[in-house]
Amino acid sequence: MRAVRTTPLPTTRYEARTSLARNWGTIASVLWLALQPAGLSAWQADTTATEGPRVGHGPRGFFIESTDGSWSTNLQFRLQFRFSHPYDTDPVTWDDFVGDPSTTFEVNRARFKVGGHGFRPWLRYYFEYELASSNLLNFEVTVERSRRMGLRVGQWKAQYSRERATSSGREQLVDRSLINRYFTLDRQQGVSIFGRLAEGTRADVNYWVSTFTGMGRGGRHNDDEHLMYMARVQWNPLGRPVPFVGSDLNRSAPTLSIAVAGTTNRSPCTRFSQEGCGSLDRFPGTDPGQYRVRQALFETALLWRGLAWSQELHWKRVEDREDGAVTELGGNYLQVGYFPSAAWASIPEPLEVAVRWSVLRPDLDLNETRYDEISVAANWFLSGHDNKLTAEITWLTLRSPVEDLEEGARFRIQWDVQF
Repeated sequence: MRAVRTTPLPTTRYEARTSLARNWGTIASVLWLALQPAGLSAWQADTTATEGPRVGHGPRGFFIESTDGSWSTNLQFRLQFRFSHPYDTDPVTWDDFVGDPSTTFEVNRARFKVGGHGFRPWLRYYFEYELASSNLLNFEVTVERSRRMGLRVGQWKAQYSRERATSSGREQLVDRSLINRYFTLDRQQGVSIFGRLAEGTRADVNYWVSTFTGMGRGGRHNDDEHLMYMARVQWNPLGRPVPFVGSDLNRSAPTLSIAVAGTTNRSPCTRFSQEGCGSLDRFPGTDPGQYRVRQALFETALLWRGLAWSQELHWKRVEDREDGAVTELGGNYLQVGYFPSAAWASIPEPLEVAVRWSVLRPDLDLNETRYDEISVAANWFLSGHDNKLTAEITWLTLRSPVEDLEEGARFRIQWDVQF
């Protein structure tokens, strides 16, 4: 079931024009605010008449920054074009499989990003806006004077699972795995303390402790007195953390991360997406605090000489507080990508191949009910992840003791580019 839409669609031509003007007005306001710090610092700086802010293009897009480095703003645009057949999104019911096939070509993502720092390099800000669906995705301020402890407030992707925290533009396959829909916390509003301890040693650890409203993107009001609480601990035994980016573009020395995470929440939400608070198929309730949801995961990630490995094992418990019913879900995925040129010099360096297997158990009490995904993909990096072509073939299988076996193939090709 799709996530609940919180903003109604325009019903008249006048409302549509008003909505469009309001969206572009938001973008213009963000641009104006983003550009103010650099201009203000240039005016305040004690420089000669010939000096001014630095302007150029770097890894985070176009930038403008003061000569003393106290103020900086980055502007970046991202587009993702996708062709798919016979469907795009992962089927979640038997009806999704037996429907008429279709071929789609779409602008799957169109993002505008603004980030930087002000006053001091350790005071950072970031905004991200989805132009295609007119959604403000991220707005966050981060204070990090020391890597041992930082503070973040606003709205962003909860640092719960590696697969969701990694940008879709930095993934190895066209999109995230089958299990992401059931276990992601997605974007939340709240506050987080995070840091890294014993850096560079065998005891190297990253940690995140967060409190959110628990209502997903746009959910600034909690539905009751019970917030969402989340914690993640990541051990980096070789003294280097695996970054939240797919593919080992740098042919890294051995880099390993092992993480555990958990969360608890009481709300009407049993799943989250870019649209915000939503419901899994078996939990249609909408009353405040109706579902008590507990989740946990175990995760591993490895980079080594062109090899990139990631894995997540998930558990989720949903308790309906109105009728007392309890359902437990489980899921796991394994993903491996490799640059063959690391072993065979005759193979072009920009080529990466990747394989993923994921399995979902929507009810652990029903042993014969499971969804499986096997995907094979090839990436061609024109300019790293900022300009990348991906082709993918997926085989999906749904099994149930009360339904016939359904399975089928899907083909997708995607171009992801950032400026």
